[in-house]
Formats: sequence, C-alpha cells, structure tokens
Amino acid sequence: MNQIPLFGVISGLLTIAVRLSGLMLFAPFFGSVVIPSRAKAGLVIALTLVLFPAVGQEIGTYAMMDWPILIFREFLIGAGMGIATNLVFDAAQMAGEIIGIQMGFSLVNILDPQTQVDTTVVAVFYQSIVMLLFLHMNVHLWLLRAVGDSFLYLPPSTMHLSSFFTLAVLKTGGMVFGLGVRIAAPVLAATLVTDILLGFLGKASAQLPLMLLGPAVKSLLGIVILIATLKYWPDLYHKLFQETLGNGIHILHLAR
Repeated sequence: MNQIPLFGVISGLLTIAVRLSGLMLFAPFFGSVVIPSRAKAGLVIALTLVLFPAVGQEIGTYAMMDWPILIFREFLIGAGMGIATNLVFDAAQMAGEIIGIQMGFSLVNILDPQTQVDTTVVAVFYQSIVMLLFLHMNVHLWLLRAVGDSFLYLPPSTMHLSSFFTLAVLKTGGMVFGLGVRIAAPVLAATLVTDILLGFLGKASAQLPLMLLGPAVKSLLGIVILIATLKYWPDLYHKLFQETLGNGIHILHLAR
C-alpha cells in the first residue's frame, strides 16, 4: 500500500497559494481595498484546491532552508502578473488626471472607490469605466488562466533574475506614461488646440473676456469629445489588456 506524500501535498498547496496571493494583492479588481481580506483569503484557498490537481505534479518538495527564497520568488511571480495588468488602470488614472487639469476640473476631487483616496472626478470616471470593461471582457478570468498556465512554463524554483528580465520590468513600468497619453490623446489634443486658438483670439482682440470664457469652452469641448470617443473604448481597452497581459507573460518567459 503506497503512502500518501503528505509533505509533498503541503508543499504544493503552499507554493500555489503564495503565487496566487501575490496576484490577489496587486491585480485589478482582486487587489481592490473594497474586497474584504477574508474574501480574498477564501478565494486563494479555493483556487489553490482547484489548481493543485492540475499543476501539483509539477511541484516537488524542498528543504526548509530553500523556503524563504522560494516564497519570495513565487510571490514575485504572482505580483508581477497583477502589476502588469494593473498598468492599464494606472494609465487610465494618469489620463484622467491630465484631462482633468486641461478641462479645469483639477480642484474637483472625490473619493476613488478603488484606492480610497481623493482623486479628480475625471480620473475616477476613467477608473470606473475601465473596471466595468475589465469585468465585462472577463479579463479577471484571463488572469486566473494565466497564473494557472504559469506553473507549466515557469515551475517553482526555476525563476532567475537575469538582466533581460530586469530590463523588461523597467520597460513595462515606463509604459504607463505612453499608455496614459494614448488614452488621453483625443481630449488632450482638442483642449491644446483650443488653448492655441484662444491665445490667437486674445492677441487679435484684447477686449474679449477670454479668462472667463476659456475654462468654460475647454470644459464643454472636453466633455463633448469624451462622450464622442466612449464608443471606441471597448476595442481600445480590449487591445490594451491583451498587450499588458501578454507583456507580463513575456516577462515570465524571460525569467526562465
């Protein structure tokens, strides 16, 4: 009669749980402060039990002295996948901050339900729409599938922090500014053109009350452009989510 390798089962369950915990803390939606910690812990336990029959055979047993570095690596993998996808939300918040300043809404702050901090109203609007699209497109399920697949192409204790991996992480972090400008481009371009035109009008006719009309015109134009571009958001964010998640998986491949 074969004995059940109890230590191997415990080792596999803990390894899966640590990688999932990193994802749950930093991934969009899962890492939100609105979700109670007990709910996150329960979801980690449930997903660990689901994934173990599929990937548990790929996880071996490790000596006690190897556990600290193993836990750090596994947590880093899960956190990296979550942060890579969260770049879209950071870019959307950045776009909202830029547009809020351009539209004259920089002083109008409300409580962001995702971060529980005061944020400009335009940034909260962007964050809320992106979260709805995130859930509607089932990107949270993409993340769970990706973290399950990560055990197959990046088994525990096989991660190596090479120079290519470090450069890829830094490049991914620098994507936030580029993505933010891409998201804010329509409204940003319209308000900048309005500033230039108002400047020419001010030079042509100094009697025009441009100090009073300027903010109102920019706000109205920004809102119109923002509403007009909403229908393109699903396709845009679907592409951005695919790019960021694919980039996160590419980074994990570089760590092999």
